[in-house]
Amino acid sequence: MATREKQKAAARLENRDNRPRASLKYIHMSASKAKIVIDLIRGKNVQEALAILMYTPKAASPVITKLVNSAAANAEHNLGMDPASLYVAEVYADQGPTQKRGVPRARGRMDIQKRRSCHITVVLDSRK
Repeated sequence: MATREKQKAAARLENRDNRPRASLKYIHMSASKAKIVIDLIRGKNVQEALAILMYTPKAASPVITKLVNSAAANAEHNLGMDPASLYVAEVYADQGPTQKRGVPRARGRMDIQKRRSCHITVVLDSRK
């Protein structure tokens, strides 16, 4: 039923964002905890962002460090960009699925414990 499939596919390919990126999905951490660390590195150079993450005592720091390193490696290997000129153009954490688990309480009752997850994406770009 879809019409103009080839034209639509060509338009999507033409408008695709060619900046290097890396994403991690289903991280067992709430998005609000990840956003605290994410806000520290937005707009910084990659080397400066890695230095900030190394000395940030939060649980999200090692995860985001791996993600920034992966995005930088993607930029160097796949797109041939210079790693020294890269900066963190976009970084965001979206909410993932929440697992609901029961916790026993007094008098035979049950409380719900929410185990949250998130999806983190890092997009790099080069300074010209």
